[in-house]
Amino acid sequence: MTKEVFLMNDEKFVLASQSPRRRALVSLTGYEFESVSVETDEIIDLTMRPEEAIMALALSKTRSVLKDYPDRMILGADTIVYIDGVHLGKPEDRDDAFRMLKLLSGRTHKVITGCALNLNGQSVTFHSETKVVFNPMTDAEIEDYVATGEPFNKAGSYAIQGYGARFVKYIEGDYHTVMGLPVSKLYRYLKDFENGVLFTDCNLR
Repeated sequence: MTKEVFLMNDEKFVLASQSPRRRALVSLTGYEFESVSVETDEIIDLTMRPEEAIMALALSKTRSVLKDYPDRMILGADTIVYIDGVHLGKPEDRDDAFRMLKLLSGRTHKVITGCALNLNGQSVTFHSETKVVFNPMTDAEIEDYVATGEPFNKAGSYAIQGYGARFVKYIEGDYHTVMGLPVSKLYRYLKDFENGVLFTDCNLR
């Protein structure tokens, strides 16, 4: 069951991403949307707290397409893995993926997904954080996993919804945040927009 989010000109909202995973997650809100490609440097500001840095990156994605959709709500999102005071983004190559997974093996890390909603310059940012605990992994297990190709284009070099699930001991928090979008939280913000309070009351959360 779906419903439209009515903006100016009765148009759907815009997802600033063409990631199949994020499109699938956004569709779980029940709101209709249009997915568009984004050209922006995914550079984390290391001087900021991780949650602030990832929300800033999500907001930059919305701003990169704002000129093309000036009267429509735009959603941007991005995800990072955080451990030992270090941000883990997407791996550059196989060696980098192996390095990240070796770091996560048998340990606890945080996954933070930041989101931004932007309507003609008015914006709200929010984030969700989940703790993930990995079982220990042998070098051979890591190499086999990297060989599947799944770690590439994934923050922290793993996908909890894929083969990476075999290494997850447990999580504390929202599962969809680890996948790349806090569906329940996004839904509440879209409801706030529908009720005319997105840029007022929800800023207090």
